[in-house]
Amino acid sequence: MTETEKGCDFTELKEWCLAIPKIELHAHLNGCIRDSTLLELAEVLGERGEIVFDDVKHVINKYGRTLTECFQLFDLFHILATDHETISRITKEAVEDFAAENVVYLELRTTPKNNETKGMTKRSYLKAVINGLRSVESVNVSFINPNGRTESFYDPLQKGGLTVLEKKRIYVRLLLSIDRRETTAAAMETVSLALEMRELGVVGIDLSGNPIVGEWNSFFPALKYAKEMGLPITLHCGEVANKKEIQAMLDFCPERIGHACFLEDDDWEKAILLKIPIEICLTSNLRTERLSSIDLHHFGKLFKAKHPLVLCTDDTGLFSTSLSNEYHLAATTFGLDKESILQLSTNAIHYVFADNELKKTLREIFQAYDKRLVDDFSL
Repeated sequence: MTETEKGCDFTELKEWCLAIPKIELHAHLNGCIRDSTLLELAEVLGERGEIVFDDVKHVINKYGRTLTECFQLFDLFHILATDHETISRITKEAVEDFAAENVVYLELRTTPKNNETKGMTKRSYLKAVINGLRSVESVNVSFINPNGRTESFYDPLQKGGLTVLEKKRIYVRLLLSIDRRETTAAAMETVSLALEMRELGVVGIDLSGNPIVGEWNSFFPALKYAKEMGLPITLHCGEVANKKEIQAMLDFCPERIGHACFLEDDDWEKAILLKIPIEICLTSNLRTERLSSIDLHHFGKLFKAKHPLVLCTDDTGLFSTSLSNEYHLAATTFGLDKESILQLSTNAIHYVFADNELKKTLREIFQAYDKRLVDDFSL
């Protein structure tokens, strides 16, 4: 094969990964802030004297950040995400960006925050997220509540007269995250809020945050309560080597786990036996130095074993990636053809925290795309 032919294959594969419909199940709201927005907001904070803008400007403008620089931006995210207007804005932009990547279903996870100085409660924080969804104009954003009723935040009569069919549709649901720094009481408050907001698209609970902070026993009561109340749960599991916690998390049998970088052989035996789906974040794991080389990632072994998997981004802004890029990275690293890529994307429908009616809708969307893609590309 000539270099030109290789280039054509590379380009066609990238186009394929962008064209296929995709499902995103592991994306943190704060980590999906656009670099341009981050730069703008950081400059305002610098003018106010809340940060030294020159200390972060070069990091924001950099592509392919080091682990230290990623942690530097994490700190900036926490400073920025403290007022309702900013929360609404970054929500709106994140949804637009995912829709532009042909993501048809998005579970966006976020940690509700209290900020007395800004008059923010966990409830008002979540309402700011929902207001961000309502403000999206470039795509049709829809929720389906547990009763099967569709609520569309797009009104064609008020948004320039375009019909629904003239705009992309993305189904968005929310996962409320328990931060590992929180107390048991704060974690329970988050679960209660999730239950209260179910009809506005909250479909599950996530446990995340600094993996070396907090103890499993502190979060367990809230997670147990969530499970008893029928809320699906996903856990950041095995981000660091913590044998005792990994075993406890697997014994808890969550609906999904994220990352799973430091599971040992017996842990994998249990995860595979229980058929717990794994949220795979290739670029994130590489940038955060969870592995020395992408070809060593456990995705390869699990894919060959046909274990439940879904490719995800984790933080599109922080790690300068997209879901299309994650599919392309998996394909080029592990030798997947276009048919395998499409099947991997389609399989994600099984693992969404959605009702059966929405899963049926997603299958219909994928089937419609499949027919069109077969006409446009040669499998």
